[in-house]
Parts: sequence; structure tokens; C-alpha cells
Amino acid sequence: MSLIESVAVALRALATNKMRSGLTMLGIIIGISAVIILVSVGQGVQTVVSEQMESIGSNLIFVMPGELEASRTSVQTMLRSVNISTLTYGDALALADRINAPDLAGIAPEFVANATVVFGNQNAQTSVAGVTPSYPDVRDFYPVMGSFVSDEDVRSRARVAALGQSVLEELFPPGANPIGQTVKINRVPFRIIGVMEEKGVSSFSDDNDVIFVPLSTAQTRLFSGRDLSGDYTVSVIYGKAVDESRVEAARDQIVRLLRQRHGLIYSTDESDFTVLTQKDVGEVLQSLTAILTVFLGLIAAVSLLVGGIGIMNIMLVSVTERTREIGIRKAVGAKRRDILLQFLIEATVLSLLGGLIGIAIGVSGTVSVSTSVEDLTLHLSASTILLATGFSMAVGLFFGIYPAVRASRLNPIDALRYE
Repeated sequence: MSLIESVAVALRALATNKMRSGLTMLGIIIGISAVIILVSVGQGVQTVVSEQMESIGSNLIFVMPGELEASRTSVQTMLRSVNISTLTYGDALALADRINAPDLAGIAPEFVANATVVFGNQNAQTSVAGVTPSYPDVRDFYPVMGSFVSDEDVRSRARVAALGQSVLEELFPPGANPIGQTVKINRVPFRIIGVMEEKGVSSFSDDNDVIFVPLSTAQTRLFSGRDLSGDYTVSVIYGKAVDESRVEAARDQIVRLLRQRHGLIYSTDESDFTVLTQKDVGEVLQSLTAILTVFLGLIAAVSLLVGGIGIMNIMLVSVTERTREIGIRKAVGAKRRDILLQFLIEATVLSLLGGLIGIAIGVSGTVSVSTSVEDLTLHLSASTILLATGFSMAVGLFFGIYPAVRASRLNPIDALRYE
């Protein structure tokens, strides 16, 4: 029997039980579409993380209190913690001295805590960041309306604030000019002096959902910003290296200076702070998103496995139902390989057709998710589609081999006697 004849016989057999064939393909359809959508989601998240890390600048350095704990997977939690800090404002002033750290172009200390902000009958829960005038230059984050915190504001502990875009939208109607208006932060009145530019939201931080006030004001008028020794603490210190090539040198200077200031003389003394570069944070986030992609792919693979088992089950039932047919075909001269090939083709057609339908659904689902979810562009690659197609064919062949072999080994005399 030729290959074409085997394909024709297999298609006629599948067409005889359309409902059963459709239900058998359903597992493959779900599995393939799930693989494409979930892997695309994972790759899309990786792309977004890479773009966001590039947008914050390659020469940015983060100095955080305490040692970095592996259990803290959220970088925003690490940087914007309200726990007792081991970093002080004095540390930031020392780092800002170019004599101590010549490879640092700027330093921006930040003291952050959560607060309730009220304007009229509107209120919002947000982060309040106490900062200095150097913050915009170090973070490349500037006001689009009004002004930012000044040196005089810090010296006088002024009650002035610059709003992030998310806070502006929550408190004020569209098109309203908030400059000069008064909001209450934890019941303390503040005059709005500026509105910050919009920044992309990421797993790193949401700079839109922040109100910026003078550092001294946050430490004294809003929150308790002193440690047990009476020094003013900060939540994080941002540093900006003079050049991308000097980031590592700047990191070494920060570590050396802070260990000296914190009395960590011996090499065995563990640091009570953590210094990360943009590259370090990017690698952590990339590893997390890579794990996410693999995890999502494994979840989808389970669906494929279930679909493959469904194909094997139906093919075994088909062999049992068509035992007499197999016996007749063998009696008139069909060889083992003809029977084997016929059932393999049936299994492959089921999986391949289910795979093609699954690819169509997966591509449509990916486009729909990418359109409906803001700031997330899913990465649909040809390799993902080829992988899904290969998987569907492999599933059909793998789970179709045993039923096909079983059918080809039937004794023609016993098969003809089968009722």
C-alpha cells in the first residue's frame, strides 16, 4: 500500500468518528495554544524588563540598607522599605564629596514611607519620598510642570511637594492645574510646586505613584527619620557614576567609604549595606523572568502531555474496535508496516491538525492579550510557533507508536475471529 493510500484510509477512519476525533484533538489544541500564549507572555515580560532597565541608565548605582536577602524578590520592596535603615544622611553627604568618591558624578538620598494624601474630598494611599535637589539629575527624572525641591526647601524644612502622574490623576480632575494647590499628607498641609514627568511602571518601582517632598521635611515633620544614635536615616542612596566604564570603580569607592564610616574594619565583618549596579539588578530581574518563562512553558507542556495521553487512549480504542478490519486487511495481503503506518498516520493527523488549530488560537490569543494589556507587548517569535508545531507532531508520533505496533502485531486468524 502506498503512502497516499495509507493517508486516505487514515482520513476516512478519522472522518467516521468526527466527534471523537474532535474531542481527541481538543487536548492538543489547548496545549499548543497555551504554549504559544504563555511562552509569549514570558518573553514579553523579559523584553519589558530589559527596556525598563536600559531606561534608568547604565551608570546608576543603588546603595541599600542591610544585606540583600534572597527571599526579597521584589526590588521595589528592597529599595522602598520602611524597616530600620543602616544608612544615614551623613553617609550620603560623605559620598557626595568628590574627594571620597571621585568616580561618582552625583548622589541622591531618599527617605520613603507610605502615607495618606487628601485633596478636597479625594484621597489616595501612596508613597512619600523625601529627596534632595540632586534627585532629578541622578535619576533622570524631571518635572514637566512647575519646579522641584530646592536647597532652600531642604534647609527650611518647607512643606512643598511635587506630584507623580498617578497621584495627580487620583486627586485632581483631568486638565486641572495643581500648582499652588494645598494637599494634606498625613494631615499636614503641603503646597504643590510641581508635577513630575510620566515614567513607565515596572517591577523595579512605580515612580508615578509617589509624592516628592524635601528630605528634611519627610524625616522631621512627617515621619520619624532618626536611628537610635539620633542620626537621620535614609531608605536608599542613589549614585550616578561619571561614566559607564567607571561604575565598578565607583562601587568599590562606595563600599570602602561606607565600611570605614560604619566601623567595619576587618574583612570578616559583614557589611550592613548592599551596593548594586544597574547591571546587577538587571541580571536578577532577567533571571527571574527567565524562570517565569520556563515555568509557564512547563505548565503548558502538561496540557500537551494530557492531550497526548488522550490520543493514545483513543487509538487503543480504535485498534480494539477495528480488530476484524485489521484481520481482513492482513488476510488479503497487508503487511505489518502497512498497518503500522496507517495507525501512525491517524495519530499524527490528529496531533498535527490539533496543533495547527492550536497555533491559530495561540496567535490570536497572543495578539488579544498584547492589545488588551497596557505596557505589555508580547513577543511572538517564529521559533515559538515552530517549537509548538514540532511538539504537536512529536506528541502524535510518540503516543501513537504503541497503539500502531499493537495493531500491526495482531494475528490475522485471531483478528478475523474477533467479535
